[in-house]
Amino acid sequence: MCSMRVSSSRMEIFHLAEPSDWEERSNVYVARSLETEGFIHCSTADQVDGVAARFFAGRTDLMLLTIDSHAVEELLVFEDLYEMGEEFPHIYGPLPVTAIVAAVPFQGV
Repeated sequence: MCSMRVSSSRMEIFHLAEPSDWEERSNVYVARSLETEGFIHCSTADQVDGVAARFFAGRTDLMLLTIDSHAVEELLVFEDLYEMGEEFPHIYGPLPVTAIVAAVPFQGV
């Protein structure tokens, strides 16, 4: 059974962006997962390295986006959809680029 909670507190969350998705942004950023799964996968600061190791091992071309959760206009939900034992932040819609407070190359773990 998956757990879920809607976020109302201000915090920074993070997203590892594919180069092609990041380059196609305009006033909003749309990750491929928004089209395929219905949300943008994000992480807390403590989860970024684990996500990178699990899903992007060896990749050095990703961008690490730092996102102000209060500037996210769409639904932001912390949930454990895959029964991994921890909740991850998911954004259920396009992300305004104004919510992105930093975008830096991510060199992997």
